[in-house]
Amino acid sequence: MKRLGLIGGMSWESTSEYYRIMNQAVNRKLGGSHSCNCYVYSFDFAGIEKLQHEDKWEELAVLLTEAAISLEQAGAEIILLCTNTMHIVSDSIESRLSVPFLHIVDVVGEEITKKKMRKVGLLGTKFTMEKDFYKERLHRSFGVEVIIPAPEERDFIHEVVYHELVQGKISNKSREQFITIVDRLGASGAEGVILGCTEIPLIIKQEDCTIPLFDTTYIHATAGVNVALGEEKE
Repeated sequence: MKRLGLIGGMSWESTSEYYRIMNQAVNRKLGGSHSCNCYVYSFDFAGIEKLQHEDKWEELAVLLTEAAISLEQAGAEIILLCTNTMHIVSDSIESRLSVPFLHIVDVVGEEITKKKMRKVGLLGTKFTMEKDFYKERLHRSFGVEVIIPAPEERDFIHEVVYHELVQGKISNKSREQFITIVDRLGASGAEGVILGCTEIPLIIKQEDCTIPLFDTTYIHATAGVNVALGEEKE
């Protein structure tokens, strides 16, 4: 089993899900007392959030690249960035590594392709929904068209992520609104919806919706395990 390096803490709520999913996945595959061989570099999210909202992406790129390098130097053989939004700076990180970087959009795109979908909705922070890094990579690499919620819905999702989910607050009222937004994306032609923020699977599950959901936390974490074990991505 190769050693995974996780850049986490964005937020710790979702990073803990990565850790749980990965350990359970390794144990399912290998049995006994096996668990995931990994290092975790966990940021204090308050500083990351501040720089995000100040639009200081170059500073963030430096911080995350340094974290990735430190994981590699410690012995990590595969690097995962445990957040969708911060893949904005993934090119900067990947360019400085000599070990593989498992990009979240690529493994999500593979899952969408397996289901033969051509048009999907995207939920996430406003950075993820409104900037092009996510949508363009899906379109360029997988031929997938991405649609996003209406402006007021994007504002709502962003606020819930930063003021509820990253603080571990799960509201039934917010869940109901998320379900409504997913339904609207389906009515607009989305064949499935990407939960493109690693905290969103904390509040909405597949059983809540009739349209297929792509849980990016689960997809990315299990893909990391499969690569670590030398297997095909599921």
